[in-house]
Amino acid sequence: METALGVVSDDHPGTPESVWRPWRTALPELERAHWRRVVAVAPHPDDEVLGIGGLLHRLRRGGVSVTVLAVTDGTGAGVLADGQRDLAAVRRRESFLACAELGLAEPIRLGLVDTAVASEESRLVEELERFLTEGDTCLASWRGDGHADHEASGRAAAAACARTGARLVEYPVWMWHWARPDDPRVPVSRARRVNLSPALQQRKRRAVQHFASQLTVPPGGSAVITQPVLARLLGSEEVVLT
Repeated sequence: METALGVVSDDHPGTPESVWRPWRTALPELERAHWRRVVAVAPHPDDEVLGIGGLLHRLRRGGVSVTVLAVTDGTGAGVLADGQRDLAAVRRRESFLACAELGLAEPIRLGLVDTAVASEESRLVEELERFLTEGDTCLASWRGDGHADHEASGRAAAAACARTGARLVEYPVWMWHWARPDDPRVPVSRARRVNLSPALQQRKRRAVQHFASQLTVPPGGSAVITQPVLARLLGSEEVVLT
């Protein structure tokens, strides 16, 4: 997999989980805010599960209304099993099953083009505005995450929040790959830790296992989501940027 953040593969594993773990555990914990309604923005069908799946399940279990918006169908990446011909349908099904594992409703599909979200950013702002009102919390991919779709989705969410009065909270996904704890581009002052219980970690792992198209290793290649990526995203904490 190659993105604006560089090559992500077994040969380019990125910053080890062991380097990030002390940094994450030292972060202040996210305050148990009384969020009334949450709209989670996923650039691709898996980002919200990988980045904040534990938090979303905890919020939903606590009675918070959670709506997941899938910006694209993720057709730019994945491996189809024998007999499968429609990657968009496969990824939508995987996303449905993963969200169900977390107690979330099926994501609402916005239908933008994978790898080209920036070209439709103004349209995305308008789409997001339809789902946000004052007092909502919008959980969106971080504007500095290193993947063009993630950053465009984050910018659109920031603009929609500014127009509607919703609160923006961002989550990193690919930052863990290319950055290091001392990287000045990482907004440590905004970073907050979300602790995941062992049971919640297991639930999140089960949800992620539904993304077979992203976890399958093609002949002679690497999976889209490699084992080092999983190690960084399936630990005992998630991180958001407030």
